[in-house]
Amino acid sequence: MTSFKTIRARAEKRKGGPKALDKLMPDKPDLKRLAKLGDDRILAEMTKRVFCAGFAWSVIEAKWDDFEDAFLRFKPAKLSFQPEDYWDGLLRDARIVRNGAKIMSVRDNAVFVQEIAREHGSFGKFLAKWPPSNEIGLLDLLAKRGSRLGGNTGQMLLRFVGWDGFVTSKDVVACLRDAGLDIAEEVKSKGDLAKVQAQFNAWAEETGLPYTYLSRICALSVGENRSEH
Repeated sequence: MTSFKTIRARAEKRKGGPKALDKLMPDKPDLKRLAKLGDDRILAEMTKRVFCAGFAWSVIEAKWDDFEDAFLRFKPAKLSFQPEDYWDGLLRDARIVRNGAKIMSVRDNAVFVQEIAREHGSFGKFLAKWPPSNEIGLLDLLAKRGSRLGGNTGQMLLRFVGWDGFVTSKDVVACLRDAGLDIAEEVKSKGDLAKVQAQFNAWAEETGLPYTYLSRICALSVGENRSEH
């Protein structure tokens, strides 16, 4: 396998040098901030990622204030006790995207968030304690216990709440394949995910960098060299 030093050097060359690449890195993962994140904000992000899946993100973002109002500011306890009439009403509510399966996933995920909070104090505390060396285990839990949180949706949820992990985007997978990892062009199987996890674990040990940085640098080292804004 290619060392991460080589991958980083390629990304630096493509983006104008080490300092230019550093400026493209996201904020460092903050476990204290994550642990303090309210369950309502976790549920809100779950909902946003579910509705963004297969849909124009810009449309969801433009409607988000209305989503907050329609879904009662995403208070898990409040949502889980709403009667059927409330949920039926959302199917006709023009303030949001009226996708029945995605709307009902909010109710299911409100229950999921409450269950995890009872077990660990809060969903944020649960995430803060989960090691990035086992992201695939966390993704499996989200897929099995949550609603519509499998695959890329689960990965994007973790990224947006600030958990330290990789995302198997097209460019990241291309980087891994170029480095010598034997995986499919689209990483969907548990076997391929395990290989990706093992490689990121090795690179984390090699570099001491957060997994979020490793994933980002991978993505910037290959593919179309887009300008960053």
